[in-house]
Amino acid sequence: MSDIEAIALLQDPVRRRLYDHVVAQDHEVGRNEAAEAAGVQRTLAAFHLDKLVEAGLLDTVYRRLSGKSGPGAGRPAKLYRRSAAEHEVSLPPRDYRTAATLLAEAADGLRLDGELEDAARRHGRAAGEAASGRADVAALLAERGYAPVVEDGVIRMRNCPFHALAEHFPPLVCGMNLALLGGLVEGLGVAATVRMDPRPGWCCVTVENSKTNES
Repeated sequence: MSDIEAIALLQDPVRRRLYDHVVAQDHEVGRNEAAEAAGVQRTLAAFHLDKLVEAGLLDTVYRRLSGKSGPGAGRPAKLYRRSAAEHEVSLPPRDYRTAATLLAEAADGLRLDGELEDAARRHGRAAGEAASGRADVAALLAERGYAPVVEDGVIRMRNCPFHALAEHFPPLVCGMNLALLGGLVEGLGVAATVRMDPRPGWCCVTVENSKTNES
């Protein structure tokens, strides 16, 4: 299935609600949970979830929810999670990823980390100032594709918009991301601390409420 066909599946409002719920969670989602979140019956949810899997938008895993094993433990449940595959559509065709990779390779080779971080901080600060008064940190991060999760005053992000580049140039791109979000917080004028906190499956940067950080 082509990228444009896969993305077109999300035009269906039920599929979009199911997809949005699954990718926002920090755990694999079962059919019952997904159906309840989307406000539909389990059989309908299962149909649409499997369509999203066929399109490469979601992945599946099988696990016994009871935690038991062996005879009598029951059949493993089919669970859904965000797919690692990326889908892009550009009309007319554009290839910004190749340009970004070449620029990152040049910056990395010339050791331009500091210059890149300065530019990222300026860009983030300008974006924060432009949004000041109409959005908080989590809302602005959501707008920019980070899929934030807020817990106990700490914002962690399920998605890194620079994931493909970060895999190849981690110090360069993660440093840029840290500076970008630091500038964003500064521009918003909120009391928060942005720091590195790399964890598997999460963005390498977190944002903490200053009161939480002090405690």
